[in-house]
Amino acid sequence: MSESTATDLRCWTQGGQDLVHQHCPACGHRWYFQRDFCPQCGHSAPELLRLSGLGEVHASTLVHRAPSDEFRVIAPYRLLLVATDEGPRLMAHGAPGLQIGDRVRGSVRPIAGRLLPYFDKDRSP
Repeated sequence: MSESTATDLRCWTQGGQDLVHQHCPACGHRWYFQRDFCPQCGHSAPELLRLSGLGEVHASTLVHRAPSDEFRVIAPYRLLLVATDEGPRLMAHGAPGLQIGDRVRGSVRPIAGRLLPYFDKDRSP
């Protein structure tokens, strides 16, 4: 995945396979959850961009008590807070063994019957 504007981007929150964020062309602010305006300056035409999928783990926890039957069958599972290289942070599932400070690469995968962000250790040089 690379950062690029595209009209065919479909965020995982809308059933798509893309990790996306928004960027304000007026002030340069970047954020994760989609809005019709920039939360920093109020500009009314933010751009939708694809995230590279690269980032760093800032928090990690192993979930043993899942919130629903769908997630109980995969417990224990790892949840992460990832700071993407583009700036926004997002919560996601992650590979076992990931630790704070690890470089990671994300994608969207089916987990417990739904499409969710998932990060593995980045193996690129």
